[in-house]
Amino acid sequence: MSSRTVIRNGLVITASDEIHADVLIEDGRVVALAATGTPAAESWTAEKTIDATGKYVIPGGVDAHTHMELPFGGTFASDTFETGTRAAAWGGTTTIVDFAVQSVGRSLREGLDAWNAKADGNCAIDYAFHMIVSDVNQETLKEMDLLVQEGVTSFKQFMAYPGVFYSDDGQILRAMQRSAENGGLIMMHAENGIAIDVLVERALARGETDPRFHGEVRKALLEAEATHRAIKLAQVAGAPLYVVHVSAQEAVAEIARARDEGLNVFGETCPQYLFLSTDNLAEPDFEGSKYVCSTPLRPKEHQAALWRGLRTNDLQVVSTDHCPFCFVGQKELGRGDFSKIPNGLPGVENRMDLLHQAVVDGHISRRRWIEIACATPARMFGLYPKKGTIAPGADADIVIYDPHAEQVMSVETHHMNVDYSAYEGKRVTGQVETVLSRGEPVITEREFTGRAGHGVYTPRSTCQYLL
Repeated sequence: MSSRTVIRNGLVITASDEIHADVLIEDGRVVALAATGTPAAESWTAEKTIDATGKYVIPGGVDAHTHMELPFGGTFASDTFETGTRAAAWGGTTTIVDFAVQSVGRSLREGLDAWNAKADGNCAIDYAFHMIVSDVNQETLKEMDLLVQEGVTSFKQFMAYPGVFYSDDGQILRAMQRSAENGGLIMMHAENGIAIDVLVERALARGETDPRFHGEVRKALLEAEATHRAIKLAQVAGAPLYVVHVSAQEAVAEIARARDEGLNVFGETCPQYLFLSTDNLAEPDFEGSKYVCSTPLRPKEHQAALWRGLRTNDLQVVSTDHCPFCFVGQKELGRGDFSKIPNGLPGVENRMDLLHQAVVDGHISRRRWIEIACATPARMFGLYPKKGTIAPGADADIVIYDPHAEQVMSVETHHMNVDYSAYEGKRVTGQVETVLSRGEPVITEREFTGRAGHGVYTPRSTCQYLL
């Protein structure tokens, strides 16, 4: 039985166009768009009609950087694939790309299988995986080729966290050389972890144990140095590079310089770096621990460079790096020692709304909002045009968005499985009203109507964004 839905009277916004159009959906896919009121649009019949008068009709968000159930610092991220993907849907995100983890001494396949088992049957929206490579050896390099063929086409490495995820320059270069051959994309956590550990040790020895020192030891210069080094290694390997969670203006400058030289270097930033700062890390009574993440929050003056980078396309993507830990019992593990605070912030539910607020505030345009939150992440990670746009043939991952609704972000109203909001009390204009995932209503007029297991695993092609 075929099922048809038509969305009428909305302003359809994609990365390239804004048009008052109706959208026809059949069997989970977009089959046609036609200008509202035209004979073509008026001729459509459907079992279900959604009236989007006065609303935006936008592609579902693609969050290319989440960590559901991630083991870290002796605990686990507090959102499961079930709770995290449900919260994502509430925030207008219809696809996540999470990170499967290779443990040192184990194979990539083992890590990927473990993450597939966590997610399978539990997700409310569609999902895919990147692969964290913690142990580069000959077997790992061979496995990278196989994973690319299977649709796991990006690999994350860490210049930070010695003894956990850390790779040295030789391991990074080998993985980059392999990705240059197999079409994979290396994603880099660019911070000089070896140097940071020296600064951590000295700070603790001086009795500097509060959360704010987390930001002080993870210096912007060490993010910039690692970003520069990663770019040069990628250049030697002839490989593209995607730098995750860029937070410092000095790191943005390194990426901009590489792009001016015509290199395939890309940068992602996150809402926390655009809207929060070291002021939050310095909040009293250990409240600052809520904002401990890596790369760390920076002084407010870095925000202007990040917004500029998003406007000039030196930064292409805004993801969340959603990795929530509860204040009670998890963040508190670092009382008396900031280095033991689990690193991560909740945000998968807030991204689309915060970026719409950036439109309201004049930082970016409406089409740029869709570009950095939907279209480019889909292109960067081989999901386009199935995801990230509204066009014939695309999955009907569509959000009816009320640009005039006002809301106050709060732990009292969010759906993430975490006991605080990083944006508590923040007033924003704009709110998700209805969300379709492959044509199925997941959020219906601010009610959850989806289910665990609706979301399916989505293999990816290689990066579609190369110069």
